[in-house]
Amino acid sequence: MRLSRYFLPILREVPKEADIVSHRLMLRAGMIRQESAGIYAWLPLGLKVLNKICNIIREEQNRTGAVELLMPTIQSADLWRESGRYDDYGKEMLRIKDRHERDMLFGPTNEEMITEIVRGSVKSYKSLPLNLYHIQWKFRDEVRPRFGVYRSREFLMKDAYSFDLDAEGARHSYNKMFVAYLRTFARMGLKAIPMVADTGPIGGNLSHEFIILASTGESEVFCHGDYLEKAPPPADVNFDDAAAMQALVDDWTTLYAATEEKHDTAAFAAIPAERQMAARGIEVGHIFYFGTKYSEPFNAKVLGPDGAEKLLHMGSYGIGPSRLVAAMIEASHDEQGIIWPDAVAPFQVGILNLKVGDSAVDAACADLYAKLTMAGVEVLYDDTDERAGSKFATADLIGLPWQILVGPKSLADGKVELKRRVDGSRELVTPAEAFERLKG
Repeated sequence: MRLSRYFLPILREVPKEADIVSHRLMLRAGMIRQESAGIYAWLPLGLKVLNKICNIIREEQNRTGAVELLMPTIQSADLWRESGRYDDYGKEMLRIKDRHERDMLFGPTNEEMITEIVRGSVKSYKSLPLNLYHIQWKFRDEVRPRFGVYRSREFLMKDAYSFDLDAEGARHSYNKMFVAYLRTFARMGLKAIPMVADTGPIGGNLSHEFIILASTGESEVFCHGDYLEKAPPPADVNFDDAAAMQALVDDWTTLYAATEEKHDTAAFAAIPAERQMAARGIEVGHIFYFGTKYSEPFNAKVLGPDGAEKLLHMGSYGIGPSRLVAAMIEASHDEQGIIWPDAVAPFQVGILNLKVGDSAVDAACADLYAKLTMAGVEVLYDDTDERAGSKFATADLIGLPWQILVGPKSLADGKVELKRRVDGSRELVTPAEAFERLKG
């Protein structure tokens, strides 16, 4: 993409309404624009990052055998009355009426709807286990939305729902999601620590939050320092092997790790002092097993192998892609701007033409741009007539992982400058060497 043809409304001034780093940088980098309190338009650069996050989530959900569907954002209040949550949920639920005065709501979550769908479609244990997920916009009417997309009223959520015949099968489904989450966050360049957590309004008796450590995290967390050195599960992990799944979960839950709501000071004190870690954390995923909490009021049953009807055992598993964008920035930035993990960067490479109109520089940039694009590399070519300093600032602000600086002085020696955003390192290489380095 040529920057001269792209929509990238960069802000040079720090927005006064932005209190945390991610909110400031997302506004400055032209990723989002606020349309009303807690509601944002996702501009092209932000949407590219959001879509990449969703693609990784999809790939890892599909790897477990989960199946994607899409449920509506507007739900009937009758579903929530059936579960007993309509009056209990609170003012965060946006309640509305349609033209026929029927009570409706903008869904904050989908336990009721997915249970109703499965209740009407699954009748036998032979259709189990089943895990259905979707990626959909939600709305929760926060009393004080703040921090940009980190805590907004409208947000994108991946929620999956598992259905099993019994508690043993449901625990295997829970373990598969646990392992999938470890892989998902690792692929995004994040070190996510699973921590024992409160189940909250979703309910249930088994729950883990996946936390990334960041100084601007909203809550205090406590864990064993060895978590920072653990390697994620491999790509060839067998999700159908219940024993292997349980062994992985045991390995990741033996060490102490808890949110402040579940913190056990005595257990934490038993950790060697040099391995104790108390820090701020950001929740990027939350998984629950809640048994028959929803299948019971919905009378969602299947025929078991003995011919008797049995209530479905359920779990739910959430990741907030829009919140993840902010969390990544909170965890990875510097004074110049965003430092994206390669897997989710909006563009992998930036080509900076430092003297537009110079025939040699224009030709070298055009050649690199064409070759990298043909090789499948996402390139943002800054072909604008801005001064060099402005181009450097923009490339660092939006977090382009690799930058090729093409100017007449170095090009006269047959070289271009290759810069790595994460550490600022630079080296002079030939255009051919730059292409070979980046084409993969």
